[in-house]
Amino acid sequence: MSLYQGRFDGKVAFVTGGVSGIGAAVTSRLLAEGATVVAVDVAQPAIDRFVTEHPDAGARLDTRVLDVTDPSAVTATIDEVADTYGHLDILVANAGVGAGGAVADVDDASWRFVLGVDLDGVFHVARAALPHLIASKGSIVSTASISGMGGDFGMAAYNAAKGAVINLTRSMAVDYGHQGVRVNAVAPGPVATPALRPILDENPQVRAAYAERIPLGRVGESDEIAGAILFLASDDAGFISGVTLPVDGGLTSWTAQPTLY
Repeated sequence: MSLYQGRFDGKVAFVTGGVSGIGAAVTSRLLAEGATVVAVDVAQPAIDRFVTEHPDAGARLDTRVLDVTDPSAVTATIDEVADTYGHLDILVANAGVGAGGAVADVDDASWRFVLGVDLDGVFHVARAALPHLIASKGSIVSTASISGMGGDFGMAAYNAAKGAVINLTRSMAVDYGHQGVRVNAVAPGPVATPALRPILDENPQVRAAYAERIPLGRVGESDEIAGAILFLASDDAGFISGVTLPVDGGLTSWTAQPTLY
């Protein structure tokens, strides 16, 4: 049971990538705290699995297949949601993908795929949701990354997309603050999602490297990122807008220099 049960009573939230990893944790927490949640994902099997794992959600869980790279489908879905429930209060733009490669090694299709989901997807859902969020004085929280705050080896497309999400967050906060909409982002560090956990389990040296570099000595868990997202979406953050909050165990506090003393 959430410590904040009832914090989102009466609120309607739309969560992209909402049935796996960080998105699943966000959806679960929002449900536990009283919200009605429309959780969308591109994969029906992932949706079916999440529904099976949440048999008590009832009518407050609404799941739909949606490709965030399809602007027409995004607009139609969000308009339908707002019409069905009468309002939309929270958008969590969480859908994301990753792909490796330095600039000279990335082909056009891979570049467009990562930018299409990680950046265009945020733009599409925000653009469609904003008229409804203006009406409700709602909020947007996007999932950026510490990889948008600095560079990584061999992750050019992902770095570019997440860096753009961070500045898009600032831009929307400036443009829509006077209309009562708050716009923020979280920047997770390494998180034991279904994408990363197999790598950690199969490569103890990778887990050890993270433990050495992260001041808290471990990678994060999806629910820890969800907690930060829910804070930014809640009235507790009522005077916070345009912020990208690192949730990284202190990783971005470190200069990466070796220990000298």
